[in-house]
Amino acid sequence: EVQLVESGGGLVQPGGSLKLSCVASGFTFSRYPMRWVRQAPGKELEWVSSIDSSGSNPHYADSVKGRFTISRDNAKNTLYLQMNSLKAEDTGMYYCLSAYDLTARGQGTQVTVSS
Repeated sequence: EVQLVESGGGLVQPGGSLKLSCVASGFTFSRYPMRWVRQAPGKELEWVSSIDSSGSNPHYADSVKGRFTISRDNAKNTLYLQMNSLKAEDTGMYYCLSAYDLTARGQGTQVTVSS
């Protein structure tokens, strides 16, 4: 059974930073690309960033390019998202997903950017 546990969210002022983590289990983490997605209140799920199984070739949505950095530690079965220069429009629930099973989702971690 795939388990994804996100953490690291919180309340931060505009311009601030947060680092999200996602600990994965139930599959061979190192073999699969991973992604971060987010959902703002009243809006659809939005893709944020992806990374391949080796940790190379990161891709970002235009809205976060230059501000967010995705990375992974395959020895720790953990995916990260470093978020800098946060904006109010970054507010939402953030989830990690695995290419092993894109329907499996954890509880998410809430990011709120507000002054």
